[in-house]
Amino acid sequence: MNGAESLVRTLIAGGIDTCFANPGTSEMHFVAALDRVAGMRCILGLFEGVVSGAADGYGRMADKPAATLLHLGPGLGNALANLHNARKACTPMVNIVGDHATHHRQYDAPLTADVEGVARPMSDWVKTSMSARDVARDGAEAIAAALAGPGQVATLILPADTAWGEANGPAPSVVPPSRRKVPDEAITEAVAALRSGERTLILIGGRALRAKPIEIASRIAKATNAGLLAPTSNARIERGAGRVILDRIFYPLDQALEQLRGYKRVILVGAANPVAFFAYPGKPSLVLPPDCKIHVLAEPQDDLGDALERLAAEVGADAHKPLTQNALRPTLPKGALTAETIAAVVGALLPENAIVVDESINAGGWVYPLTAGSPAHDWLQLTGGSIGIGLPLATGAAVACPDRRVVALQADGSGMYTLQALWTQAREKLNVTNIIFSNRAYASLETELRNVGALNPGRIALDMLDLSRPDLDWVKLAEGMGVEAARADTIEKLIDLFQTSTRRPGPFLIEVPC
Repeated sequence: MNGAESLVRTLIAGGIDTCFANPGTSEMHFVAALDRVAGMRCILGLFEGVVSGAADGYGRMADKPAATLLHLGPGLGNALANLHNARKACTPMVNIVGDHATHHRQYDAPLTADVEGVARPMSDWVKTSMSARDVARDGAEAIAAALAGPGQVATLILPADTAWGEANGPAPSVVPPSRRKVPDEAITEAVAALRSGERTLILIGGRALRAKPIEIASRIAKATNAGLLAPTSNARIERGAGRVILDRIFYPLDQALEQLRGYKRVILVGAANPVAFFAYPGKPSLVLPPDCKIHVLAEPQDDLGDALERLAAEVGADAHKPLTQNALRPTLPKGALTAETIAAVVGALLPENAIVVDESINAGGWVYPLTAGSPAHDWLQLTGGSIGIGLPLATGAAVACPDRRVVALQADGSGMYTLQALWTQAREKLNVTNIIFSNRAYASLETELRNVGALNPGRIALDMLDLSRPDLDWVKLAEGMGVEAARADTIEKLIDLFQTSTRRPGPFLIEVPC
């Protein structure tokens, strides 16, 4: 077999059975191998940012990597924004990036680029296979790298001649290291902080945001009278009825500073010292009070569940009930379409075991609190701040969990970055309800214009934040991609469309003016 086939067989043996792809000439032997070797589902994306974003959504929900197939430096470059988000989310992913044949690179053909240089800023592991006989072994190393720690982005570069050259066959899997148990000293330090008598916050992130670890953390908080929060942006939170209601640190800096004011100690569990999204004149970058002492119980790559269980045993938390509330679903609203009433519709009608993908930016701020009492669901967010993740993330999540309804809350401006994801949803018949918050503006930037102190903006500045002239027509855009769509101009219409879309198979798009 050739190098490409040896790599495909190695990927499948290593548990990677899904490949999101946008290939070119240099990847044709890999494409041919996908056709010859059973066991790999291949999904085409019409833009590389869709490919990388979908692989992110898949990895977050499947807890294992998907592969991507990308075309040389420019194709990888198109994927970088959502690879940045995936890296911030600690999503496991294996990128296969084609390159010119090793003997051809010296001639500086039009697509020649420093592919490793393009890959490194958004990858945790990068390697170029130098011969066909190395490809399978390098692929096994890439899988192990993707599964290491809390999850990593691994990029394997495959020159064309290493794909078509003769190989030895697939390589055995490389077992990644197990998650580290935190030392007893870290437990002791956390116990001392909780018993210090000072106001203490437990900040949990990463895999500690699954239902069981959240419940353990809430018992600890209740037993010790500590606060409990999640970071502002998170890869995945398990929440909803019967689960702990977990608030996040506010995105607006002034609100976050007020929210955290008075805490003297913070215990980090899979989370980092919280930082403001941006710098603002005369305001701090770090969100915790300057005199707040930081205690690291567990890093993101550690065994977070074990750390919380041991801490709970030390403080006697097992005898306490978790900090759950009897949150009720909102009633179906009446009246005008507003951000709050739209959120109430989602909260009232969200189906059981749904996956919510949130890139609603400004318009959807009501949805998180108003879905606290909805049936148990997963909540996926924009983690790296690079907009254009929502529709691809929903696409990948739907591939990973075909029996669950995905609800994508999508701002119109950021949705335009990767609207090609709708085509993939249609082609793969994915169960996604896309709700487009159509305010025809980069509304978050209107707020930031004031926050950074840019005074008296004029017509040129305001035009850079305005999405009218012409207005975007998301119904036509979706239909052009093969996704059925409708516009909800009233609450009653939104209720009808949302109920209908979540009860039928396949994708649907609802444009909502707000």
